[in-house]
Amino acid sequence: MPGEIRSAAVSPENLPLQIIPRHVAIIMDGNRRWAERRGLPRHEGHRAGVANLRRVVRQMGELGIPYVTIYGFSTENWKRDKNELAGLFRLLEEVIERETAELHQNGVKIRHLGRLEGLSPKLQEAVKNAIQLTSRNTGVTLSVAFNYGSRSEILNAIQKIIADGVAPEQIDEARFERYLYTCGLPDVDLVIRTGGEFRTSNFLMWQSAYSELYFTSVLWPDFNDEELSRALGTFARRERRFGGR
Repeated sequence: MPGEIRSAAVSPENLPLQIIPRHVAIIMDGNRRWAERRGLPRHEGHRAGVANLRRVVRQMGELGIPYVTIYGFSTENWKRDKNELAGLFRLLEEVIERETAELHQNGVKIRHLGRLEGLSPKLQEAVKNAIQLTSRNTGVTLSVAFNYGSRSEILNAIQKIIADGVAPEQIDEARFERYLYTCGLPDVDLVIRTGGEFRTSNFLMWQSAYSELYFTSVLWPDFNDEELSRALGTFARRERRFGGR
């Protein structure tokens, strides 16, 4: 079994290549509570979360983790306060405009998982432009699950299969996966959820069937190098059998 990571900070030198997960998915929970505990507006929590995401993605790229998927906004999040949603969408537009060029320069490839319907035309255009600009990059693939729900994804795949007239006997896992938003991405090795909740909340249910799960009470804006080290160290110590024994 792989050994324990003892360093407080993760680096390529102290994390053996054979135990680096290929695909890490993150449920970035706790932005609102982070702001509330500091007496700040909720949108400041989201802003702090975005700043932390930049650091974490950079660190994962340095570690050689090629696929990172983040849960930005679920189909259930539409139930939130309208003012908070408006602020979140404005922040997303701002982030896309500010960060895309730098991500592109760093070789990051951006993908969107979910539906663009329901988002403002300006935001839809910004997302499409970011995807197009970075489409040929070969560095970290950063997939943003925004207006995403796993049940909706699976139902959407079934509807497309039926519309394409695929015969039942022709449907296997490989064919089904080609109809998912994540087509072309490997299965998730490690799911990290911050904020103290112990559920995956309708996130990549098909793709994380054999993922290792890591839950922490640390709020997302406080998820630093040391916390990433703990998560990857836990992954390294687990024996993955994929149902084989």
